[in-house]
Amino acid sequence: MAKIASAETPTKTDHTHRQLTLRPRSTVTVKETSTAKRPKIGAAKKKSSKLDANKPKKPPTAFFYFLEDFRKEFQEQNPDVKSMREIGKACGEKWKIMTYEEKVQYYDVATEKRAKFEKALADYVKKKENGEYDEFDDDSEYDE
Repeated sequence: MAKIASAETPTKTDHTHRQLTLRPRSTVTVKETSTAKRPKIGAAKKKSSKLDANKPKKPPTAFFYFLEDFRKEFQEQNPDVKSMREIGKACGEKWKIMTYEEKVQYYDVATEKRAKFEKALADYVKKKENGEYDEFDDDSEYDE
């Protein structure tokens, strides 16, 4: 039994002959629609968590320890270069051509700092679980 297409529903071959239906005008003006805030579809929600001032910060990587030393030397040799972009490019190029033996001293420093960070983070987590760090420590002087 074949289905007969009615005049109201367009078929696949009938899509070029559809009539446009006019909708009544909206009572909203153009200015109101442009300033109205609409939720973005598929937008990621931002986390509304406060940063904890007591939480230890992650230490820099070996490259950043190298960058500190390199920046000092580079600026002494090239006092006219003030752009951080140029300094960063030169540093990256130097880091790429360095051998592992040259990089070891920076990896050692980074490893030591990382171990200290992990210990401090473990202490922080223990204190937080015990309730020593409350969410409202910062506001406690205002509560009366």
